[in-house]
Amino acid sequence: MSAMSTPSFLLSLSFLFLSFLSISLSQQPPKGYLIDCGATSKTVNDDREWLPDEDFISTGSSKNLTVPRLFPTFSTVRSFPLQNNLRRKFCYTARVFKGARYLIRTAYYYGGVNGVNFTSPPVFDQIVDGTFWRVVNTTEDYRKGSTSFYEAVFEAKGTTMSVCIASNTYTESDPFISSLEMLLLGDSLYNTTNFDSYALSLVVRHSFGHNRSLISYPDDLFDRYWEPYAENVSVIASNNTPSVSGFWNIPPSKIFESALSTDQLEPLEFRWPPLSLPNSTYYIALYFADNRDSMLSSSRVLRIHINEVRYISNLEVTSAGAAVFATRWPLEGQTKITLSSAANSNASPLINAGEIFDILRLGGRTHTRDVITLNAMKSSLRNPPLDWNGDPCLPLNYTWTGITCSEGERIRVVTLNLTSMGLSGSLSSSIANLTALTGIWLGNNSLSGTIPNLSSLRLLEVLFLQNNNLTGRIPDSLVGKRGLDLRTSGNQFLSPSPS
Repeated sequence: MSAMSTPSFLLSLSFLFLSFLSISLSQQPPKGYLIDCGATSKTVNDDREWLPDEDFISTGSSKNLTVPRLFPTFSTVRSFPLQNNLRRKFCYTARVFKGARYLIRTAYYYGGVNGVNFTSPPVFDQIVDGTFWRVVNTTEDYRKGSTSFYEAVFEAKGTTMSVCIASNTYTESDPFISSLEMLLLGDSLYNTTNFDSYALSLVVRHSFGHNRSLISYPDDLFDRYWEPYAENVSVIASNNTPSVSGFWNIPPSKIFESALSTDQLEPLEFRWPPLSLPNSTYYIALYFADNRDSMLSSSRVLRIHINEVRYISNLEVTSAGAAVFATRWPLEGQTKITLSSAANSNASPLINAGEIFDILRLGGRTHTRDVITLNAMKSSLRNPPLDWNGDPCLPLNYTWTGITCSEGERIRVVTLNLTSMGLSGSLSSSIANLTALTGIWLGNNSLSGTIPNLSSLRLLEVLFLQNNNLTGRIPDSLVGKRGLDLRTSGNQFLSPSPS
């Protein structure tokens, strides 16, 4: 990125009061769900209760790992069938507070669960509602004996939220998941992001001066993971810890116990994050607190550059702490952070912690009435398709089996084709609410009951119901509908079939 470019960003200094929070800081533990995927009963780890996943998902199979000394949550996985390299998604669905912000974290430990023919973990996609989140590739972590974690922040657009595992064209064996966390965040956290249009996918979160174990719950109220920074840099201890209630993002106080710094006034340079970034737009948050006695009159004022581009000038860092946020900053490749003392500063530069998120544009949602209707249809079928979970139409490569959808801003279901799917059960009367339907193909199944009133489907051109176990009468509104290709032979209707 050229030093002449002017990135679009918003920088915010965080010296805010507790009144900005809508959730009590005494809340223990964070609200939400801790789901032990594949487990058949509740477990307690570190005084926190993990739920079995059967109430959140209706497909896949539970498998036990035989790897010794595994953390209990990772000793089971839920595995999902890979069939003919079809792009299919399998979704966990949980009730949430509409409009609330959630931290979503998935964890994966392969453990050779797919057998000796597949020594490496599968590579697959993960999706939240109708938005593609990111590719899951745990190969390198598994080679090192580590668990892979992925984290994001999404706002709930309805009263339920779905987190989906999805096979794609390069998935070679059954996808799986070890655990899923959905944790309610305070309204102040990351609120410089427009969550109506975007979500945040975590790239890295480091406590720079901390070189021991991971910082997480209960040190972090919202159970974020702050990794120790392992680079060869100078670390100094702090004499005081600021009140974290003064920060929008409410970091744990432990990150302020030590910091990266230099011995003199020379600039502090370090590579962060310690990986090459794809060309994208990122949210960057940096955290600081003066480590000296608060009674000192000397000042610590910083200038910050990212890849030689000015991030902020004359940031005054006191013992009360400070944080700066860039909500839309373009990055690509290796990234260098440079901290230097401003001309009016007589103290060396320092930094305590930082976060970087990739900014995801939301993928949209299927029309709410169509989603409700399809879920009612699913309930009326005894054996619906395995992938009828999550958003029916989005992402575009992961529509439900048998469904095609419209394009544009208002996503509607336009055809339903479940021919020869071995379906049984009945046709829900709610199908009449899919008012954008132009074609219904349900032939060669074992559906029973009557044909519901479909007079509201004014765009319907094709209705194939042949070779089922339907009974009663064919509604007059269908028999006399002009331009409708209606096929009903091979059922048990009371009146002769017109075809």
